[in-house]
Amino acid sequence: MSNLHEECGVFGIYSPEPADLASSVYYGLYSLQHRGQESCGIVVNDDGVFYSHKDLGLVSEIFTKDVMAHYPSGHIAVGHVRYGTTGGNSRRNCQPIEVNHSRGKMALAHNGNLSNAYELRYGLEMSGAIFHTTSDTETIAYIITGQRLTSPSIEEAVSRAMNKLEGAYSLVLMSSTKLIAARDPMGFRPLCFGKTSDGSYVVASESCALEAVGAEFIRDVAPGEIIVFNKDGMKSFTEHCGKSPHAMCIFEYIYFARPDSVIDGYSVHASRRKAGKILAQTCPADADVVIGVPDSGLDAALGFAEESGIPYGIGFIKNKYIGRTFISPGQSLRTDQVKIKLNTIKDTVYGKRVVMIDDSIVRGNTCGRIVKLLRDAGAAEVHVRSSAPPFLNPCYYGTDIDSRENLIACHHTVDEIASIIGADSLGYLPLEALSRLAMETGYCSACFSGDYPTDVPENTTKDRFEQKLHI
Repeated sequence: MSNLHEECGVFGIYSPEPADLASSVYYGLYSLQHRGQESCGIVVNDDGVFYSHKDLGLVSEIFTKDVMAHYPSGHIAVGHVRYGTTGGNSRRNCQPIEVNHSRGKMALAHNGNLSNAYELRYGLEMSGAIFHTTSDTETIAYIITGQRLTSPSIEEAVSRAMNKLEGAYSLVLMSSTKLIAARDPMGFRPLCFGKTSDGSYVVASESCALEAVGAEFIRDVAPGEIIVFNKDGMKSFTEHCGKSPHAMCIFEYIYFARPDSVIDGYSVHASRRKAGKILAQTCPADADVVIGVPDSGLDAALGFAEESGIPYGIGFIKNKYIGRTFISPGQSLRTDQVKIKLNTIKDTVYGKRVVMIDDSIVRGNTCGRIVKLLRDAGAAEVHVRSSAPPFLNPCYYGTDIDSRENLIACHHTVDEIASIIGADSLGYLPLEALSRLAMETGYCSACFSGDYPTDVPENTTKDRFEQKLHI
């Protein structure tokens, strides 16, 4: 139950015939709600006329029956759920971002974080660009639009823009006649597509969103690939493929993605279960029951129990009507949410030695409060195991870790952390075990290892485009 947050979820659909696409995007975004709960938006294309609605809040809160009734049928639609890792939580940063230009309209939804966003934006501003948001998504939109001036097609403009972008970006873009999916050459963030029985193509951050709208999974968008969906079907462009090592964020498998998703050919559930098995081998504990912290710790707890032979139990009931604690930007809000989010099942833990599997420990505040819940429920011992290695470094690719200052593992030993969170013992997944989670797939583990796949940006704060200027 990490108090980290992920950046966003994207969704797009192309239908050969006019259809109620807003409803399809609604269900797709609903299944991606775990990826971002700050804001959401849907844009529907009805013969080149864009109809949009965006606001702060959850999908079910923003897209009421009355709002949905105002959307017309259309051929193309895109949607977005957001938790921003660049730019603050305000209505102006809601996506998809829309552009009206002499070369055509565009709606863009972005999942990721550019490592060169600051430099790109500064260059655009010095050439006269006027920004209306503080999100790096608008920077991407500007660069694509600029390239469109001299490009024969929107997909060629996207391809040229990719030569300038660095870092993580999975894009879903809608023009007047096309739906385009693009993934950065390192494949930091997931993106896949499928097809419905009526011939509609669907693009989403995770495969679980395809199933939500009845689409059959076809495959992942390859790192560096651009795919165009239009009246002629589907066409793939692979000019940028294979030019960089694969660097999928390993934390997608540990925490971010839904367990029923398959990313780059590997089951998220199976990866988490394997992490639990490895923990049982490397950090065993004498205990009576193994429990997981909902939701991401449950699969790893099952693996730990299977490998150790210690019975698996349900130790917590989660209030499903409150969002993930990582989604609250302020620490006080995170603390308040923990109090109402989890309830212990005393019958499972009372008088017992408990192994508690959590997906990660970032600052230690949330984990400590969960341990206290178990103590208050009568647990005799609490042995905490993290299915991730210690966080030691900032992330520049979409996970909201912008400083070592608040990372507990940067300032304390394992034994000290155990004492701080009130655990009888603490164990982390070994760093070298990460390769067993992602199989042969290359991955990025910079937040654990410090081995960054791109140059480290000079200005890394989330609100770098909102800071006061002294001129």
